[in-house]
Amino acid sequence: MELNEPNIRTGHPPHPIPWKKNGPFTFRILLKAALFFIVFLLSFHLSTFTPSTPGFDSRKQTIEEILLVLQRYPTGLADVTKEELAEVIYEEATRYNYDPKFILALIAIESEFHNWSVSEKGAKGLMQIMPCVAKSIAQELGIEWSGDRTLFNPFLNIRLGIYYLSQLILDFHDLRLALTAYNYGPTYIKNLVERKERIPLTYYRKILTVYQGL
Repeated sequence: MELNEPNIRTGHPPHPIPWKKNGPFTFRILLKAALFFIVFLLSFHLSTFTPSTPGFDSRKQTIEEILLVLQRYPTGLADVTKEELAEVIYEEATRYNYDPKFILALIAIESEFHNWSVSEKGAKGLMQIMPCVAKSIAQELGIEWSGDRTLFNPFLNIRLGIYYLSQLILDFHDLRLALTAYNYGPTYIKNLVERKERIPLTYYRKILTVYQGL
């Protein structure tokens, strides 16, 4: 039986293709590197457009929890307003480094989440702010003052109330005193402190109890 001779080309060898210069092994390495680069680019673009960071997830979850609380109460507000209000409560609370549930506890005690609530002394809205106090705060925050319309606007009421509380905390350097002043008025509490008289803490304890239950 005759054996076929190997096919041997004669003449000058062809110019080597650069990426095949070192054989199939080098080609595989280059291919893997190219695939890795493509995957990296895709993952970068996806992470840019997909808000899946832990901070975003935490924010979304907290807003959903706030909304669940709002939905348990007869607020007098439309569902879409409650959804927007949950975001405002979250944003304003975190702006001043408060736990949003702490603000919810304060609202629960003040108005039971009823947007149109009016106290015997004339405090109005979700956070039960006196008109004279609210007008002054509105000027500080650059909010147009429209009387009752401003206080019964739930978004503005939240902004005014949380800012007011933040100023009381700065004045008293004590959360218990600040919350008590929110309820009784800062002048009354300052007088008690100056006379070294007993501070009524029933209001503070009520908020703490509600806060722990949320």
